[in-house]
Amino acid sequence: MSNLRTIIIDGREVEVDPNLTILQACEQAGIEVPRFCYHERLSIAGNCRMCLVEVLGGPPKPTASCGMQVKDLRPGPENAPPVIKTNSPMVKKAREGVMEFLLINHPLDCPICDQGGECDLQDQAMAYGVDFSRYREAKRASDNLNLGPLVSTQMTRCISCTRCVRFTTEVAGITQMGQTGRGEDAEITSYLNMTLDSNLQGNIVDLCPVGALTSKPYAFTARPWELSKTESIDVMDALGSNIRVDTKGREVMRILPRNNDAVNEEWISDKTRYIWDGLRRQRLDVPYIREGGKLRKAGWGEALAAAAKAMTGKKVLGLVGDLAPVEAAFSLKRLIEELGGSVECRTDGARLPAGNRSAYVGNAAISDIDHAKRIVLIGTNPRDEAPVLNARIRKAWGNGAKITLVGPEADLTYDYIPAGQDRAALAALLDQAEATEGALVIVGQGAISEADGEAVIAHAMALAEKLGGKYLVLHTAAGRVGAMDVGAVTEGGLAAAVQGVEVIYNLGADEIEIKPASEGGPFVIYQGSHGDRGAMRADIILPAAAYTEENGLFVNTEGRPQLALRAGFAPGEAKENWAILRALSAQLGAVQPWNDLAGLRRALVAAVPHLAQVDRVPDNGWSPIALRDMADAGFRPAIADFYFTNPIARASVVMAECSALHKARAAGASLAAE
Repeated sequence: MSNLRTIIIDGREVEVDPNLTILQACEQAGIEVPRFCYHERLSIAGNCRMCLVEVLGGPPKPTASCGMQVKDLRPGPENAPPVIKTNSPMVKKAREGVMEFLLINHPLDCPICDQGGECDLQDQAMAYGVDFSRYREAKRASDNLNLGPLVSTQMTRCISCTRCVRFTTEVAGITQMGQTGRGEDAEITSYLNMTLDSNLQGNIVDLCPVGALTSKPYAFTARPWELSKTESIDVMDALGSNIRVDTKGREVMRILPRNNDAVNEEWISDKTRYIWDGLRRQRLDVPYIREGGKLRKAGWGEALAAAAKAMTGKKVLGLVGDLAPVEAAFSLKRLIEELGGSVECRTDGARLPAGNRSAYVGNAAISDIDHAKRIVLIGTNPRDEAPVLNARIRKAWGNGAKITLVGPEADLTYDYIPAGQDRAALAALLDQAEATEGALVIVGQGAISEADGEAVIAHAMALAEKLGGKYLVLHTAAGRVGAMDVGAVTEGGLAAAVQGVEVIYNLGADEIEIKPASEGGPFVIYQGSHGDRGAMRADIILPAAAYTEENGLFVNTEGRPQLALRAGFAPGEAKENWAILRALSAQLGAVQPWNDLAGLRRALVAAVPHLAQVDRVPDNGWSPIALRDMADAGFRPAIADFYFTNPIARASVVMAECSALHKARAAGASLAAE
């Protein structure tokens, strides 16, 4: 027996789930219903009344389609299907009245509004608005809010849809925005004029259907029709959020989310959204060679020849950085190993087991969080390590999931059961564990970046088995899983790899400290995009493209390969990462057998076949590690400052402002607690 219900929409008979709202049923039928307050990922408010439709047999007035479910519709005569009209004269007149009401106090500043060209109110006014106003009274004005360095406000434009309030409360998990007053005096405000304390606040700019909330760093820089739009992948964390990069000429002007229900839904973190000014600053655009302790500019031929000379006949170690695409990691591995050297991607000391994908990735997908009944977090703070994934955990918590945390306590935006902060607590949790429906174990990098990291992973995998659930490793580096897949690892990890090394080829590994040359440290060749920590220590600098300036493959924390596409070109003489390594191989007399990116990818897929499964999560199997003793120590946070985790972030003025505000807020909270 079918659970679907038959209804008639604009003369078309359709079968829909009776639990859907009328608005959702219309969408399934391919009929667009205008709306301002309704959003499919937020609770229903029913504020704007723009989605009015006519329900025959119902009340003799229009019905808000976002607030009525199909199962509540009364059948027609002789049990005929309910009839809904979305384009009748009653509906048109009602929507025109709503639009006239919304525009009573709305300022006529479309020419200077950053929402121009992308404004829902502007679009609907074209369909239901009029070219005059019957109101001669002075328009109401509202004071603007200071929400911080990311979101600009023009509250006089606000139509009180409350999308921003619902998002910050329901998804971001903060309670600093709300609505006060009634009728004409109603307005959106922030509690005690506080700035927003969330890593997801930029999403309210996308949600705002008018120009009340806009991007502060992007303000007055471009119009949407001037921008070239490129679909790509984010690398600020390992989630692999789907993004759209908008460029004007050679410069990135803004970064917006793309919908992918399996990864980031339609949200992105603030670091992902506002990192783009860091792509312009402190860039490396020509090669450099250090002579007499000072760097001087050089040509590509001279720099590559010097690098080849330094590497020939020496013990070489290749380091793969956090933002390196899979192609670059694979190419570097081939190049260094042909010289008899080794390559290491676990530059933070993470003890991820090489060759066991079920151990260093897991067997769970990000979307499994949605249906989880119990989630165990081990040594991780997902609010800082992957804010969008943390919002997904919050959604599961809202649906009844029980969260347990083993590790340092933190404000995760949802309630959890603290199970202890050290490895003994993890062992005790394993001893007491019983099978639980819908269990998911998530282990973070803070738990496995010590010498006993593999023992922690073994206990986490055993816990997942005992609970009868799944296991996921939450990585913090976008390039880590792909580099592990191609085998860019050394026996014994980073500590063993650096022993006796004479030359280090540093592929964007800016988070690692290398012994200074004055203390007998190795010769360093740095290939990267920014003049950051790695370039400061380098003897030769080879300027490379950033993630928005080359096509690259990245594998996210669940093991899903995804393609980042080039949105612009690298500055000056900087080259794509794989092309630099290909040119260097020719200088070393060991020419790599490809002349373009397509050839490199063919070799890559031949070596690691599952990387051809773009936008799919391969089956990783299940190979648990034998239990072994863990150290007597607590878990440490993997991220000290959310806003300064990579060279691009440290070059960003916006991220610096956010970091300073976050520290000031933390200091104020500490004083208040005392």
